[in-house]
Amino acid sequence: MTIPIAKPVDSLAHRMRLARLGAGLSQAHLARIIGVHRSAVAQWEREPGGTYPNVDHLVRVATLTRVAFEWLATGRGDRDATSIASNRTQTGADLNVLELRVVNALRRVSIKRQETLCKLLEELTR
Repeated sequence: MTIPIAKPVDSLAHRMRLARLGAGLSQAHLARIIGVHRSAVAQWEREPGGTYPNVDHLVRVATLTRVAFEWLATGRGDRDATSIASNRTQTGADLNVLELRVVNALRRVSIKRQETLCKLLEELTR
């Protein structure tokens, strides 16, 4: 009997794909939440010859998929971000996907509109 050997998680592209699939997200859905085109996510996951996301995008992917930033970026350490309290604090991993969508949308509007939206949300939660 032959025991299959698991593929090492040695490339950023492979870790990105594992994180996304583990979170149950399609490339299109992840791209929409992060604010990039689906083709960017596809390039990040392409082996060989893909592109690398910037640090901000890596943080967002780690947050959305609930993996540790260090594991995603380097392959070192624990994959599970929920077991690393400092990572959760630094990346905002305690936010769910819907909350992250709200934050990302909020960042794309003017300060004046942010204030209006904040007042609306406060009013709705009273």
